[in-house]
Amino acid sequence: MRQLKVTITKILTIMILLLPFAAGASTDFDFSALEKSIFEHSLENGLKIIVLPRHDAPVVSLVTWVDVGAADDPKEYSGMAHMFEHMAFKGTVTIGSRDPENEAGLMRDEDRVFERLRSERLKGRLADPKKIAALTEEMEKAVSKAYAAVEPNAFSNILQSEGGSGLNAFTSRDQTAYIISMPSNKLELWMAMESERFLKPLLREMYREREVVAEERRMTTENRPMGKLVEEFISTAFKAHPYGVPLIGHMSDIQNYSREAAQRFFNKYYMPSNMTIALVGDVKPETVVAMAEKYWGRIQKRPAPPRIATVEPVQQGERRVLIKDKAQPAMIIGWQIPAETHDDMPALAAFVDILGQGRTSRLYRRMIRDEKVAVSISTGAGWPGSKYPSLAVAFCYPAPGKTNAECEKMIYEEIEKLQKELLGAEDIEKVKARAMASFIRGLNDNMGLAQQLATYQQIWGSWRQLFRELERINKVTPEDVQRVARQYFTAENRTVACLETIIEQAAADKAAAKEETKQ
Repeated sequence: MRQLKVTITKILTIMILLLPFAAGASTDFDFSALEKSIFEHSLENGLKIIVLPRHDAPVVSLVTWVDVGAADDPKEYSGMAHMFEHMAFKGTVTIGSRDPENEAGLMRDEDRVFERLRSERLKGRLADPKKIAALTEEMEKAVSKAYAAVEPNAFSNILQSEGGSGLNAFTSRDQTAYIISMPSNKLELWMAMESERFLKPLLREMYREREVVAEERRMTTENRPMGKLVEEFISTAFKAHPYGVPLIGHMSDIQNYSREAAQRFFNKYYMPSNMTIALVGDVKPETVVAMAEKYWGRIQKRPAPPRIATVEPVQQGERRVLIKDKAQPAMIIGWQIPAETHDDMPALAAFVDILGQGRTSRLYRRMIRDEKVAVSISTGAGWPGSKYPSLAVAFCYPAPGKTNAECEKMIYEEIEKLQKELLGAEDIEKVKARAMASFIRGLNDNMGLAQQLATYQQIWGSWRQLFRELERINKVTPEDVQRVARQYFTAENRTVACLETIIEQAAADKAAAKEETKQ
């Protein structure tokens, strides 16, 4: 442990201006003191509460972390985790309606029309186009009528009008998170409202919001060449595990979301035993617990859903996918690796750091600085998720006039060098220092720390593992890096996706004519 403390002190000396853990932060910051100041409590219904009091400002960062992500989306409803994230902001039975009694009837009208429309669509080639057109028009009218009873953005507006900032949410393949920072004297307001939206959610604007998500898919995937490439790559890399399904969902699924399906999803995953709330800032643990018992304790206890049983089979050979577009060429290469909790992950993180992270990496120096075959190259480990076995990846954009094939060859050559050559002690210490600095940056502010605590609680089953991470990093040896390079970065274990540029015929003819003139 003495060596670990020395390394940490060196890092903090460099980063002291960037990492003010508290007023008067210093290079001898005691991580054990930070860990000991964290309070945890579980309600009878299973809700996990993590509190870190920090009284330097009258503000508290609040995170509601739900152990459900896109990997948990049900069949025929890909993207439902993301969709429900949107729906969670639509209010409750008591928040968000101008006319609650009338709105309930209008929502039922929406559901009835949509079920008829969906049933007709599912007939495929046998569907009646005129009937679909008529039902679509009827659906639009029903949605418009229901929206007239809505008080838009009521839930968000209340929190923001009371000083809330940074109100947001995000969905990954592993989790869904809801975040906000509030004045500490508004803690009870947040407790009441946050618990209410998971006690009595009202899925108003369901069909209207569905179109928002559909447009989001068009903008991020269907109208973006790199979005298309990423989607093709992931679906090729995963044959069995749901990491291969698009996070935002397939368009046909999005257009068939129903309120009933969203409610089933909520009932299955949104229960206290599958949730963690993390609070970092100007709060007292005893106050937090009392409020949580009052408000979150209202939610009925239900068993948490099981983890995904599907295991991605061992890859038997290289997989490749090619798409063509008028965009510039690009390439993604991925190798199957274990989940975040596996003992090999720190060494894998070190390997991808040396290979392609930052200006000192092997790939940057060769491909961008020296030989100028690429304009961008980056690597990472634990994508698109980390809860289950995932991928180490390399993203590359060739330079003008260069090809994916040239870049791919160089990437493999640099990997082979690291497989054959043992890193020096200085190299591995630099990697460790960067990894530790990156880790510490994640604790830079209250919100970052709250999210880290919730993440480790979910992935590891204990937030305390957060404070074991530096020990994990510090154990990595040059031999570990070489071993994982040889074990995982093989041809049989990789997936390659390339975007090749479509050359217009006129341009091709012009280039050919120019070449003939030269000759």
